[in-house]
Order: sequence, then structure tokens, then C-alpha cells
Amino acid sequence: MTNKEYALLAANFLDEKLAKDISVIDISERSGFADYFVIATVNSLRQMISLSADLDDKLAEYDLEVKNIEGKGESGWILLDYNDIIINLFTEEARNKYNLEKVWGDCEVIDYKEEK
Repeated sequence: MTNKEYALLAANFLDEKLAKDISVIDISERSGFADYFVIATVNSLRQMISLSADLDDKLAEYDLEVKNIEGKGESGWILLDYNDIIINLFTEEARNKYNLEKVWGDCEVIDYKEEK
């Protein structure tokens, strides 16, 4: 699978698990550390922790192993680093605070639902 396909797989999985406001951003032209950001909002810290574990299991089924996980949920943000794909799970408050979409606003946003 390509990095884009992995990012779309992650976004669709998060959608199925009821995460909201999911974005897939192609940062490959502006970043030297990754190709894609997947960003999602969760309803609670419990959902964030559960989703991060479930997502890691799902991606492992496709031989994509997590390199690093930052955050424990208490901060309202968990980052899962899969080398070229960075997955960010936020509470609504933390997502508004960090506003990654604005920081990476000149990058292409991919409609993961159309790319299925």
C-alpha cells in the first residue's frame, strides 16, 4: 500500500468508529518528516485512548507499525507516528487550540470519503 492509501485507511477506520471532523492533509511538499496528517476529533478522553489502541491494531493488520506514540490523552491530544503518516486525535478543545489545519493550510486536503 502507498502512504496515501494508509492515510485513507486510517481516516475511514476513524470514521467508522465515530470520530468526527476527520481531515487527511497531504504535507509531503512542505514537510521533511512525513507525507500525510490524519486529524480527528473525539468526544471524550476514553474514546481517544480506545481509538488510538484500535487504530494501531488495525494498521498493524496491514503491516504498518507505529514508530512512536506521544501523549496519554490527559492533554487532549494523542499523536501516533507511523513515519510518513502522522495521526492526531484531539478533543475539540485541544484541536481548536492547536489548529493544525491552519498551520498546514496551504497543503492539499484529501476527501477521504471520495477516495474509498
